[in-house]
Amino acid sequence: MSPIQVTCGIIIKDGKILAAQRSEAMALPLKWEFPGGKLANGETEEECLRREILEELNISITIRHKLTPVNHDYGSFEIKLIPFMADYAGGALTLHEHCQAGWYNLDELHTLDWAPADIPILAQLIS
Repeated sequence: MSPIQVTCGIIIKDGKILAAQRSEAMALPLKWEFPGGKLANGETEEECLRREILEELNISITIRHKLTPVNHDYGSFEIKLIPFMADYAGGALTLHEHCQAGWYNLDELHTLDWAPADIPILAQLIS
């Protein structure tokens, strides 16, 4: 079975990075993540990320560049997490799926309880 393709954004606003906490109803409940979502058929990775961020958080972003993707096996499913650096471009942050979200300094991010697939991406950012 091939991994589920999932994009995520390291979204920056005023030097801070957006992190979102998954709700109790989502898979990996209450884990923190860089927001994004599953790639739809016929969609580019960039289109997917822009769509998911708008749907889930009501904000628009400007994508800068792609980082190194991460493959992670959760046991019952496997994902390929495709991260992008992006800038906040507008909109009022509104949570449609997550239970909370916030803008954090890079040195604060390690204090959150991250979803396992996001941990290598956090490591890429810190190094």
